Amino acid sequence: MKKLYYSALVYMILGVVGGLYYRDLTKLNDFAGETQLAVVHTHLLVLGMVFFLVMVLFERTFQLTRSKLFGWFFWTYQAGLILTVGMLTLHGTMTVLGNKTGPAIAGIAGLGHILLTVALVLFFLCLRRRLFPAKGQAPA
Repeated sequence: MKKLYYSALVYMILGVVGGLYYRDLTKLNDFAGETQLAVVHTHLLVLGMVFFLVMVLFERTFQLTRSKLFGWFFWTYQAGLILTVGMLTLHGTMTVLGNKTGPAIAGIAGLGHILLTVALVLFFLCLRRRLFPAKGQAPA
Protein backbone atom coordinates (compact mmCIF):
# COMPACT_ATOMS: atom_id res chain seq x y z
CA MET A 1 0.00 0.00 0.00
CA LYS A 2 2.92 2.35 0.67
CA LYS A 3 4.13 1.97 -2.94
CA LEU A 4 0.75 3.11 -4.19
CA TYR A 5 0.54 6.07 -1.79
CA TYR A 6 4.06 7.28 -2.57
CA SER A 7 3.48 6.84 -6.30
CA ALA A 8 0.40 9.09 -6.03
CA LEU A 9 2.39 11.64 -4.03
CA VAL A 10 5.31 11.71 -6.47
CA TYR A 11 2.98 12.10 -9.46
CA MET A 12 1.15 14.93 -7.69
CA ILE A 13 4.46 16.76 -7.21
CA LEU A 14 5.52 16.05 -10.80
CA GLY A 15 2.11 17.22 -12.06
CA VAL A 16 2.44 20.56 -10.29
CA VAL A 17 6.03 20.96 -11.52
CA GLY A 18 4.89 20.04 -15.05
CA GLY A 19 2.23 22.76 -14.95
CA LEU A 20 4.74 25.33 -13.71
CA TYR A 21 7.24 24.30 -16.37
CA TYR A 22 4.64 24.69 -19.13
CA ARG A 23 3.52 28.09 -17.91
CA ASP A 24 6.99 29.50 -17.35
CA LEU A 25 8.62 28.10 -20.50
CA THR A 26 5.86 29.42 -22.75
CA LYS A 27 5.86 32.79 -20.97
CA LEU A 28 9.66 33.19 -21.14
CA ASN A 29 9.65 32.37 -24.86
CA ASP A 30 6.52 34.41 -25.70
CA PHE A 31 5.01 31.24 -27.12
CA ALA A 32 1.27 31.28 -27.82
CA GLY A 33 0.87 28.25 -30.09
CA GLU A 34 -0.07 24.62 -29.53
CA THR A 35 2.34 22.42 -27.61
CA GLN A 36 2.20 19.00 -26.01
CA LEU A 37 3.45 20.60 -22.80
CA ALA A 38 -0.16 21.64 -22.22
CA VAL A 39 -1.15 18.03 -21.46
CA VAL A 40 1.85 16.97 -19.32
CA HIS A 41 0.23 18.43 -16.21
CA THR A 42 -3.05 16.56 -16.70
CA HIS A 43 -1.37 13.29 -17.70
CA LEU A 44 0.67 13.31 -14.50
CA LEU A 45 -2.24 14.26 -12.27
CA VAL A 46 -4.85 11.92 -13.75
CA LEU A 47 -2.83 8.92 -14.94
CA GLY A 48 -0.42 9.29 -12.03
CA MET A 49 -1.89 10.79 -8.88
CA VAL A 50 -5.60 10.05 -9.32
CA PHE A 51 -5.00 6.55 -10.70
CA PHE A 52 -2.76 5.56 -7.79
CA LEU A 53 -5.14 7.09 -5.22
CA VAL A 54 -7.90 4.91 -6.68
CA MET A 55 -5.48 1.98 -6.53
CA VAL A 56 -5.08 2.61 -2.78
CA LEU A 57 -8.83 2.08 -2.42
CA PHE A 58 -8.71 -1.08 -4.53
CA GLU A 59 -5.81 -2.37 -2.46
CA ARG A 60 -7.67 -1.65 0.76
CA THR A 61 -10.72 -3.54 -0.49
CA PHE A 62 -9.30 -6.33 -2.65
CA GLN A 63 -5.64 -6.67 -1.61
CA LEU A 64 -4.47 -6.45 -5.22
CA THR A 65 -0.83 -6.68 -4.19
CA ARG A 66 -1.42 -10.33 -3.29
CA SER A 67 -1.86 -11.14 -6.96
CA LYS A 68 1.19 -12.55 -8.74
CA LEU A 69 0.48 -10.14 -11.59
CA PHE A 70 0.59 -7.01 -9.43
CA GLY A 71 4.33 -6.45 -9.68
CA TRP A 72 4.23 -6.79 -13.46
CA PHE A 73 1.32 -4.34 -13.64
CA PHE A 74 2.93 -1.83 -11.27
CA TRP A 75 6.33 -1.58 -12.97
CA THR A 76 4.95 -1.76 -16.51
CA TYR A 77 2.52 1.06 -15.71
CA GLN A 78 5.28 3.18 -14.14
CA ALA A 79 7.58 2.66 -17.16
CA GLY A 80 4.77 3.45 -19.62
CA LEU A 81 3.68 6.60 -17.84
CA ILE A 82 7.22 7.92 -17.37
CA LEU A 83 8.09 7.21 -21.01
CA THR A 84 4.89 8.81 -22.28
CA VAL A 85 5.19 11.93 -20.14
CA GLY A 86 8.90 12.22 -20.84
CA MET A 87 8.28 12.25 -24.59
CA LEU A 88 5.38 14.71 -24.22
CA THR A 89 7.72 16.99 -22.28
CA LEU A 90 10.58 16.65 -24.76
CA HIS A 91 8.37 17.17 -27.81
CA GLY A 92 6.55 20.10 -26.21
CA THR A 93 9.80 21.76 -25.13
CA MET A 94 11.25 21.40 -28.61
CA THR A 95 8.09 22.95 -30.07
CA VAL A 96 8.23 25.94 -27.72
CA LEU A 97 11.92 26.47 -28.49
CA GLY A 98 11.20 26.35 -32.24
CA ASN A 99 12.99 23.07 -32.94
CA LYS A 100 11.61 20.23 -35.02
CA THR A 101 11.35 16.69 -33.75
CA GLY A 102 11.70 13.55 -35.78
CA PRO A 103 9.55 10.46 -35.91
CA ALA A 104 11.67 8.79 -33.19
CA ILE A 105 10.03 10.96 -30.52
CA ALA A 106 6.56 9.88 -31.65
CA GLY A 107 7.70 6.28 -31.82
CA ILE A 108 9.06 6.31 -28.27
CA ALA A 109 5.88 8.01 -27.03
CA GLY A 110 3.90 5.29 -28.80
CA LEU A 111 5.95 2.68 -26.95
CA GLY A 112 5.00 4.40 -23.70
CA HIS A 113 1.34 4.18 -24.65
CA ILE A 114 1.73 0.50 -25.53
CA LEU A 115 3.27 -0.16 -22.11
CA LEU A 116 0.37 1.65 -20.45
CA THR A 117 -2.08 -0.49 -22.41
CA VAL A 118 -0.29 -3.71 -21.42
CA ALA A 119 -0.24 -2.53 -17.80
CA LEU A 120 -3.97 -1.84 -17.82
CA VAL A 121 -4.67 -5.32 -19.19
CA LEU A 122 -2.50 -6.73 -16.37
CA PHE A 123 -4.42 -4.59 -13.88
CA PHE A 124 -7.77 -5.97 -15.01
CA LEU A 125 -6.44 -9.52 -14.92
CA CYS A 126 -5.11 -8.88 -11.43
CA LEU A 127 -8.44 -7.40 -10.32
CA ARG A 128 -10.42 -10.25 -11.89
CA ARG A 129 -8.36 -12.84 -10.04
CA ARG A 130 -9.01 -11.06 -6.75
CA LEU A 131 -12.73 -10.60 -7.44
CA PHE A 132 -13.42 -14.04 -8.89
CA PRO A 133 -10.93 -16.57 -7.53
CA ALA A 134 -10.56 -19.95 -9.23
CA LYS A 135 -12.59 -22.84 -7.81
CA GLY A 136 -11.05 -24.19 -4.65
CA GLN A 137 -9.40 -20.86 -3.72
CA ALA A 138 -10.55 -18.56 -0.95
CA PRO A 139 -12.36 -15.38 -2.10
CA ALA A 140 -10.51 -12.09 -1.99
